[in-house]
Amino acid sequence: MTIYGLWADRPFFIWNYECDAMKTILLVDDDATLRIALSHYLENCGYAILQAETGVQALSIFEQHHPDLIVSDIIMPQMDGLEFCRTLRSHRCGRLTPFIFLSSRGRLDDRIKGHQIGADDYLVKPFEPRELVAKIEAQLERSHRIHTELVHLLQQSQPTAQAPDSPPVEEPQPLPLSPAEKRVFWQVIQGLTNKQIGDRLFISPRTVQTHLSNILGKLQVDNRAQLTRFAFEKGYTPPEEEQT
Repeated sequence: MTIYGLWADRPFFIWNYECDAMKTILLVDDDATLRIALSHYLENCGYAILQAETGVQALSIFEQHHPDLIVSDIIMPQMDGLEFCRTLRSHRCGRLTPFIFLSSRGRLDDRIKGHQIGADDYLVKPFEPRELVAKIEAQLERSHRIHTELVHLLQQSQPTAQAPDSPPVEEPQPLPLSPAEKRVFWQVIQGLTNKQIGDRLFISPRTVQTHLSNILGKLQVDNRAQLTRFAFEKGYTPPEEEQT
């Protein structure tokens, strides 16, 4: 099944049990037919999809929703994909977001330029949707490994013992979260995915994502990595019953 603006005659429904449930993908392309069809395909893979027609619109959506991954065309009006990627990487909250170019520009020089500007991967149209899903899963898994390693490093950096003559360590301020949000908070800062958290807390990944969105808003951070750093910089450590 090759995609180039329209689907072939085979059905495009697919369910991949390895997809991390409710990860959010921002899909940027001025071709409405391709964008809508690809959105349906990725939704059937278990992803939540945000759509934008231009780089300008995509930046606005990114600032509001902070998606887990971006798939973007290059040739677009107002702001093309290259400028969009360059601008995104210049912002702190966009430096680590996985970014995949999906473009009809298939020359070697075009692909190299895409990587040099900051893309993590590049797929040429026409393309097989299964290959795009494989690239998405690979980038999300890589992002998860980075997050988990960050958690590990931050945990290692915490002092294990207090010197006898040192001033007492202040207790962290109470979290401004509901009991359900606190339980999700403790799991997130240990590097668990929405699906893993849902399995542990017996709630759906969608509910986990709702709690996580509330947590990010209340603590005024943009994403999981910033939430983890916030937790360990402020001295929050998971209670024993919440540790993985």
